[in-house]
Amino acid sequence: MRVGVVKEIKSDEYRVALTPAGARELVQRGHDVVIETGAGEGSAFPDGAYEAAGARIASVGEVWADSELLLKVKEPIAAEYPNLREGLVLFTFLHIAADEPLTRALVDSGIAAVAYETVATDSGALPLLAPMSEIAGRLAAQAGAYFLEKPLGGRGLLLGGVPGVAPGRVLIIGGGIVGYNAAVIALGLGANVTILDRSIDRMRHLEEILSGRVSLVMSSSLQIEESVKEADVVIGAVLIPGALAPKLVTRAMIAEMKDGSVFADVAIDQGGCAETSRPTTHSEPVYKVDGVTHYCVANMPGAVPITSTKALTNATLPYVEAIADHGLADAVARDQALARGVNVLDGKVTYEAVADAHDLDYAPLEDVLRLSAV
Repeated sequence: MRVGVVKEIKSDEYRVALTPAGARELVQRGHDVVIETGAGEGSAFPDGAYEAAGARIASVGEVWADSELLLKVKEPIAAEYPNLREGLVLFTFLHIAADEPLTRALVDSGIAAVAYETVATDSGALPLLAPMSEIAGRLAAQAGAYFLEKPLGGRGLLLGGVPGVAPGRVLIIGGGIVGYNAAVIALGLGANVTILDRSIDRMRHLEEILSGRVSLVMSSSLQIEESVKEADVVIGAVLIPGALAPKLVTRAMIAEMKDGSVFADVAIDQGGCAETSRPTTHSEPVYKVDGVTHYCVANMPGAVPITSTKALTNATLPYVEAIADHGLADAVARDQALARGVNVLDGKVTYEAVADAHDLDYAPLEDVLRLSAV
């Protein structure tokens, strides 16, 4: 199969969808790998590294036109919509429940769009989202500590405190992979950490693996309201796979926070979990609402592309190999986890949460595959 990798053109995105090591694995399996000129430079992978791995270097137009399977990191932006076409399999982070124009562009093009973030095992694990969630959680805690500094508009608080001065308070809403990793970094900085979650089993697990160093509290609207008010840093780490994030933090709650405190919304890719959240970039990462600094960068792991690109390829490569080796239809038939990643196929929305978000018709994947095979 012809596997293409294009350069990311979203603002401040430096990751690339495939490392030279990953390209070599595909070439050794007999696939033709073509990389856009300069695609890996932001992650410190020059064109020569890909050529040494057996890949071809080509223009952006050639990569889009010649590929049967196209790998990206972030969702296509409007300038890339004309490249979407029937017969192409697109494998990338999509987050289309929060992006109706892209959803409609994918549907209209006839492309097969497979989302990293909805590839899910029977147990509910998200193997392709997990490494980026780990990185985003750790970055969110770092960002919270950084933007508490007075010259940056913060309260002027050292998150870890010093002997004789109490540490800052970090509230994490959601105890999943993002929440756990945010807690690890916040604890390392010396903060007082509270995690809100709705799963007793998950909180028991966190109690065990974090050795009782965090406060674990059942989440409710009242508990969120009370906890947000006391926090110096709030990290939104909620996730409903493939769906819009619930607005758990209201504007009224934000208004009750301390002046110069920080709200970091890791759920921003799925629309954000606060009423005051809107996407930002690494170039302009923050804005203020009611005196509260909002950090809502939509591609947080893009700030550390060397780490992120390697972690992403480690996770995605087995699925890329499956699609390249067997074709999409056979690959999803062999692996239900991959099947859950298919969001759009043959002009139909095959992921129910996306259809619900945009009031579009939902077509179960098995029906579309059967129709497309006729």
